[in-house]
Amino acid sequence: MGNSVVSDTVFLSVVIPTYNRKAILEKCLRALETQQLRASSPITGYEIILVDDGSTDGTLEWLEIHKTEFPHVRTFQQDHQGPAVARNLGIEKAQGDTIIFIDSDLVVTENFLQAHADALVQGREKLGSDRAFTYGAVINTCNFDHPTSEPYKLTDFSAAFFATGNVAIPKHWLEKAGLFDTSFQLYGWEDLELGVRLKKLGLTLIKCPQAVGYHWHPPFSLDQIKSLIDKEIQRGRMGVLFYQKHPTWEVRMMIQMTWLHRLLWGMLSLNGALNERTMAPFLQWLINRGKPQLALEIARIFLNWYNVKGVYEAYAEVR
Repeated sequence: MGNSVVSDTVFLSVVIPTYNRKAILEKCLRALETQQLRASSPITGYEIILVDDGSTDGTLEWLEIHKTEFPHVRTFQQDHQGPAVARNLGIEKAQGDTIIFIDSDLVVTENFLQAHADALVQGREKLGSDRAFTYGAVINTCNFDHPTSEPYKLTDFSAAFFATGNVAIPKHWLEKAGLFDTSFQLYGWEDLELGVRLKKLGLTLIKCPQAVGYHWHPPFSLDQIKSLIDKEIQRGRMGVLFYQKHPTWEVRMMIQMTWLHRLLWGMLSLNGALNERTMAPFLQWLINRGKPQLALEIARIFLNWYNVKGVYEAYAEVR
């Protein structure tokens, strides 16, 4: 099936896991309901598979009240088990031959689905098979009222091979690869680990910059630091699990488990002397002057140091 052109048409299933993101989820779903499709589009139809991962913010109640406004949405729910389990459930329930993954805090442009579908069909024609997936652009923004007004920034660049923030792929390749590994129960790496398995199957990445999604997050503030540090430590632990499954130099580089990363972030953080306490006054000064994004980028100095330490601490435990 994967060695020939499957079809010049696609039925899309947009799979979205969500957990306590009701406010931005509304913008996410409304953007998907207002997609502009050409009369000659290869898209025969689409659905939105929303998997609620145990939300406690009234997400499901809100959807029930407004269900007539979202005719493409099919909702499923599970106890809080994380995005890997939620995405696997979404794949299982999807009726489409093609899966698009986005996050519930992503607001897309009106040609989003059309751009992915066109790129997939063109890729099949060029490759002579459907052994490919498309990867759209993700632009980070903290503008809740007008998220799609944010310009592209250098910090929005991603070198990831496969990341679920904005990607479209034939469903059968996900099944062939074995879906997401649910051992990744903490934050990070479950999508890039699946990407390693997809690469081993010979899939080709097709960049699709016309499929733009705006990834919203609240403006950076000092009270977020504790949660961000915890995520970096979790990411370090899951990075070691990633490396255990794929013990290659490429994965070591991805998870920052190299002497280079240890030296780099150790030097930049002055071996941890520049941390959430010592840098707090400067970060708050930037925030007060309307530069929360710059403050976050500077905070990444010590956040990355926490990540590197977390990687090596977790690796020492499993050796």
